[in-house]
Amino acid sequence: MRILTSIWMVIIVAAVLLGIRIDNGDTVKTLRYKTWDYFQQIHPRETISDSVTVVNITEQDLKRYGQWPWPRHIMAMLHAKIGDAGAILINYNVLFAEPDRMSGVEYLKSMPMSNELREQLGGVLLDTDAVFSTVLKESGRAVILMSVKNEPGVQLPSTTPIIEKGNVKPWLYEFEGIVSPTQKISAGVAGMGVNVTSPEPDAVVRKMPVLIRINGKIYPSMLLENVRLLNGSKRIKVIAKEHGIDEVLVSKKSGIPVNHNAEMYIHYADPEKYVQMSASEIFSNNFNENKIKGRIVVIGMDAAGLSVLKYTPHGLTTDQMISAQALDTLLTGKHLLRIPQADAYEIVFMGLLGLLMIILIPRVSVLFSVPLLLFVTGGISYASFMAYANKGFLVDPSFAVLFIFLIWSHSTYNNFATQSRLRKQIKKQFEHYLDPGMVKKLQKDPSLLKLGGETKEMTFLFSDIRGFTPISEKYKGNPEGLTKLINRFLTRMTDVIIANGGTIDKFMGDCIMAFWNAPIENKKHRELAVKTALEMEVELAELNMNLQAEGLPQINIGIGINTGEALVGNMGSEQRFDYSVIGDAVNLASRLESSSKTLGKTIVIGEDTRHTIETVYPFEYIDSITVKGKTEEIKVYTIRS
Repeated sequence: MRILTSIWMVIIVAAVLLGIRIDNGDTVKTLRYKTWDYFQQIHPRETISDSVTVVNITEQDLKRYGQWPWPRHIMAMLHAKIGDAGAILINYNVLFAEPDRMSGVEYLKSMPMSNELREQLGGVLLDTDAVFSTVLKESGRAVILMSVKNEPGVQLPSTTPIIEKGNVKPWLYEFEGIVSPTQKISAGVAGMGVNVTSPEPDAVVRKMPVLIRINGKIYPSMLLENVRLLNGSKRIKVIAKEHGIDEVLVSKKSGIPVNHNAEMYIHYADPEKYVQMSASEIFSNNFNENKIKGRIVVIGMDAAGLSVLKYTPHGLTTDQMISAQALDTLLTGKHLLRIPQADAYEIVFMGLLGLLMIILIPRVSVLFSVPLLLFVTGGISYASFMAYANKGFLVDPSFAVLFIFLIWSHSTYNNFATQSRLRKQIKKQFEHYLDPGMVKKLQKDPSLLKLGGETKEMTFLFSDIRGFTPISEKYKGNPEGLTKLINRFLTRMTDVIIANGGTIDKFMGDCIMAFWNAPIENKKHRELAVKTALEMEVELAELNMNLQAEGLPQINIGIGINTGEALVGNMGSEQRFDYSVIGDAVNLASRLESSSKTLGKTIVIGEDTRHTIETVYPFEYIDSITVKGKTEEIKVYTIRS
């Protein structure tokens, strides 16, 4: 009953944990993501494309060229230098949401003068926004950042046409509004895209949506715009199926591997491996154009107070470095993929593995359950890591490991508690009937008891007091005295039996039943039983001398010994059992003890006991007799005095 209760408790615990995993809450996700972060830390993406350069606008740049935002003519010069150096695409991870305050045209708008004079001066003053837009347009390489906001946008800009197939919009992250570049700058760019990261419970950037929606309109990311421009496409196609977003394509053969929310996992490489430059380095006379030629350039802020640092699996970094890592993930083809059915597969696997552990753990000792735990959890972790390292597959081992550990802990505790109860029961049952060393051995390894019983060859000894009735009559009216006498006798005889490795089965009044070769194996069980009988005679003689000196009645006994097969084990229930023996050989030993009086011998031994030890003891043939319950005569022996 207790075992069944323990198993049901483990099953309930497993069911609760499985329910938590199915719910897939923030705790589960965080545990999963932290595991994948660790994978990326110990085994970052090794391949670098050599196709991405990061340009940082640093504090030194601001000291040299003025505070941010820079006048647009400086940005125009920076863009021209990068373009002339042979950049394929130039990404701006900075906003140009307002006109240049340093532009002559914008300056005129703030001056108190007539419209006529303002128009005359406007024709001669520099419009830096127009200059920047022209440079952008002539290069045909610019990808400009749009930023999302949590309030409705006044006007939604036009971007790359997006063709929807299926129910796309419900699967995309939605934002309230958008901040776009000015109309002048927008007119000169080759592409515009947002640069948002997926919301995570711990704010670590692991994924990047390639599409978002605002007021029912879909907008591409800067990453997706780069892919589109590299492929020379004019539109984007999005395919949704029942499980979510299935494909995001810029051509029939080119697209971005995404999950059901149109997110791409970023496979981070060591940031130190990327080519990074400052704006000052590009403006310098010894500018190394090889750092730019044939590359995608990502420009962003790295000055204190202006740059926005974000957490990644490799620590804090800038927006432009995250964009560079995302681009390089695509360019190297070292994608991180998680199939839509992954959660279902993992849950089924957890359930089956949990069931297996529930079955196995109670069947092994606590000592062996530890290697089992390490093997299972280590195997899951290693297989998940190898799937990531070799194939880029994201398999979640974290909750499965936690799940197995908790099941193991609960099952092991129950197993330990059960074994502890068994050890206590063994001690209680055997401490008065076995040698203390044997009791400790049984406690250490209860399996020696062969729970449930086993058939084996054993030797049995029965001892009974002869003439017990006359002795009882002498103690009429003094039952306490009789009890003390019997206990003195039983104690002496028990000590002899235990000292010779015997097991006391039971006391039946003045009768003793003992056996050898169980629960501990002993090949000399015949010899030890006979030795015990002889020592019992010696011990009884000494006891009788003491009794005579005390004026108490003396005791005579009869002993029967037989060897044969019997069923030995725990007989009873789980709450209470007796370790005992059943079999014809046991009954015969009892009959031999009963015949000792009529045969006039203290010790009567069966033929099977004499076998193999006749060279050890001087056996003497007594007679062939028929005992109660038997039709055939049996040969009986004693020990020659």
